[in-house]
Amino acid sequence: MGNLATIDIIIFLVYFVVVAGYGIWIYNRKKSAATGSKDYFLAEGSLTWWAIGASLIASNISAEQFIGMSGEGFFVGIAVAAYEWIAAIALIIIAVWFIPIYLKNKIYTMPQFLETRYNKSVSLIMAVFWLFLYVIVNLTSILYLGALAIDTLLGGDNLHIIMVGLLLMALLIGLGGMKVIGYTDVIQVAVLIIGGFATVYMALQIVDQRINGAAVGNAFAGFQTLMNEAPQHFKLILDKPTTTTTTLAMPENLSVQKYVVLPGLAMYFAGQWIVNLNYWGCNQYITQRALGADLKTARTGILFAGFLKLFMPIIVMLPGIAAYVLYTKGHLPGFNGVKDGAYSAILGFLPSGLKGLAVAALTAAIVASLAGKVNSISTIFTLDIYKKYLKADATEIEMVRTGRWAIIIAMAVALAFTWTDVLGIGGEGGFTFIQKYTGFISPGVFAMFLLGMFWKRTTGTAALVGVLLGFLLAIFFNSFAVGIFGKETWLYTAFTYEKLENGVVHTITEIPFLINMGWSFFITVVVMVMISLAGPKVNPKAFAIDATMFKVDNRTLIMIVVTVLLLTALYVRFW
Repeated sequence: MGNLATIDIIIFLVYFVVVAGYGIWIYNRKKSAATGSKDYFLAEGSLTWWAIGASLIASNISAEQFIGMSGEGFFVGIAVAAYEWIAAIALIIIAVWFIPIYLKNKIYTMPQFLETRYNKSVSLIMAVFWLFLYVIVNLTSILYLGALAIDTLLGGDNLHIIMVGLLLMALLIGLGGMKVIGYTDVIQVAVLIIGGFATVYMALQIVDQRINGAAVGNAFAGFQTLMNEAPQHFKLILDKPTTTTTTLAMPENLSVQKYVVLPGLAMYFAGQWIVNLNYWGCNQYITQRALGADLKTARTGILFAGFLKLFMPIIVMLPGIAAYVLYTKGHLPGFNGVKDGAYSAILGFLPSGLKGLAVAALTAAIVASLAGKVNSISTIFTLDIYKKYLKADATEIEMVRTGRWAIIIAMAVALAFTWTDVLGIGGEGGFTFIQKYTGFISPGVFAMFLLGMFWKRTTGTAALVGVLLGFLLAIFFNSFAVGIFGKETWLYTAFTYEKLENGVVHTITEIPFLINMGWSFFITVVVMVMISLAGPKVNPKAFAIDATMFKVDNRTLIMIVVTVLLLTALYVRFW
């Protein structure tokens, strides 16, 4: 920890002791004589609304946000905040319409939903799919990006030690079950927000000092400087490039690279909604926090998380824009311009004490996400595979023990894949890596869930075809569509650009992946509807739905209105 002063190390150790001590206290206080599997995996009935909301944010905001989204802030600007701000609306939709269906039908896992609504085949396929996705894509990216950021901040050469340390901290929390995860997440979020805002405040002061020559930096003046020096970085809607083929020598080359990541207004009619609604509403990792609560508690917790999402871009995106302005003005001499290093470059400016708080905030985000992710992995494996297919007569104690072993094995696999960055997470760009590769599965999964919830005619055959077709269509649009149909069609516009990586120029032709997701989802829904029309008018396994399920009380309505008004103001200001 050569780059940290004694005070930084003390602050970090205090954070570790507080989180570990609180977790042990919660575990001892709430454990029963014989801990049941639902209590271990879901913390059934024991999480408050504020614990649910905090846990949702702690699980969501991790290395891919701190490092990846800050990197996209450096590269693209505020347009990447759409992932956070549209999530606030998605969480309203989940709280009002999705959660009542889950709770009324006593759904505890997403594969269980698929078995209850469709059949065991769909459930098993998706259980395996999710386990693969969570371990190979999500767990690895969280671990690699987080360890890389902390290692960079500490001066380098400790990447593997940090990886092991992060996993051990997550293991300590994860093995305690959802109760420990949920309540320690409250502390994690507090550290995350305090450390995050302190980092942003200091970064804006540094901008004012370095760019404006102020003796004592002013954060508000620093923010105004960012808007003046990088006005294009404060546009939520990117303009579509006028040319579809560019080279490194052309100024439009950078605009094309930005647009394929965030395709302007078009993404709001395509993949942006699928990304958010699938992530927040059809994802064991997220919904698990609310599935053990009553409807009022679950709704309030989810809406609280949606409100907090409005402020997350300040913490995770604004440092990237600050790094961009400082870098272009020559005030980041040790920074090589690689976007995923932007956040660490800003942290390098922090004084002693604050640097320790920033490392604690980053660690809190990473550990909370790792612990939450492995808990979801163990939940799906234990309840949907082990109990149903490997040992149907497993006792509660055996299931909890199996869940803990699943956590240990998942962590070992993730460590093996990230040890030498086998998946190339660093080269792809962390945030884009996750969004792009989860995008292969999201269209089919979301179509299957959406029609399964709200259209009684949807059949199991349609669901099975839908999830496979959605996956195949995503691959088709990503890898083959341009070669068959060309770059310009009424469905999409593909772009060719050059990208310099490790001194080698690569020529890339691609359709914006959010557009790919939109068309994959639309075609999948059409095919599922056509298949289902051949079945009965009301599928025997359809859920019973009535309008009273979706009614909200006045407090809930006020929370929704406040969130929508704040979001509207943000879009009006930065459109």
